[in-house]
Amino acid sequence: MSRLSLVLGLEPKMAEIDIIIAGRPYKVACRDGEEETLKAAARLVDSKSREALAGLGALSEARQLLFAGLLLADQLIDQKPGAAAAAAAPAPDAELARSAERLAERLESLAEALEGEARNT
Repeated sequence: MSRLSLVLGLEPKMAEIDIIIAGRPYKVACRDGEEETLKAAARLVDSKSREALAGLGALSEARQLLFAGLLLADQLIDQKPGAAAAAAAPAPDAELARSAERLAERLESLAEALEGEARNT
């Protein structure tokens, strides 16, 4: 689990801090004792959002945060080359793959039967 555990106000001992990201203030709750980690994370996201804005010009808030996230992900991948592979989709479940194969075979069989009926009419 991450060192930083953002929560939605469900835990009894919550700290609430103010952060600024992309020039907008936010009030965020976190577990007691995680305030400094959250502030550091917010500073990093804010820095990357400003970097995106400087590099790409005028952006909507959503696109600014999107590019900030992509820049952060790129930075993580550069630091940990295996991170890209870890972020890739997991291998499909073997049982699910077999079920999908059986379903595909059944659909093909039904399609052939329907085509045969259509030729006979």
